[in-house]
Amino acid sequence: MASVVPGHNDPVSFEPGDPVHVAALGTGIVREVRNSRRYLVELKGRSVVVAENQLTAASGRRDHTRRSTRGDEPTLPTRAHAPASLDLHGMTVDEAVAALDGFLNDALLAGHGEVHVIHGKSGGVLKRAVHARLAQLPAIRGFRLDPRNPGMTIVSL
Repeated sequence: MASVVPGHNDPVSFEPGDPVHVAALGTGIVREVRNSRRYLVELKGRSVVVAENQLTAASGRRDHTRRSTRGDEPTLPTRAHAPASLDLHGMTVDEAVAALDGFLNDALLAGHGEVHVIHGKSGGVLKRAVHARLAQLPAIRGFRLDPRNPGMTIVSL
């Protein structure tokens, strides 16, 4: 069910928590409804403001009838089956960084406190790219090599 943005009589097409596809950028989650039919969308670890005409509904659109345990506030979606580890073996650096961004978004939405990124130890190219990307993301509380497996990084969210 659509809601009305304060100050506007037109119903909005998307609500916070809705999965959407942003033209030329990919799939993300609506975080806020703004004025003038614009939306704050989180995708690939970043937040972007997007006009409604650049959005289409993504599969898995949220059921707006779900309620939180605190009252009548709708709950934000979670990725109940989001994996807690990501294996980057066989990927290029660009593919690995893109996969890492999507994996971390899903892990954050699922509420994981810690995840594992398997990058291997041969050459260290993927490890360096993963660590460089993790250092750029404010949602990452910390990361370290697994002391028992130098081919895996443990990430605290």
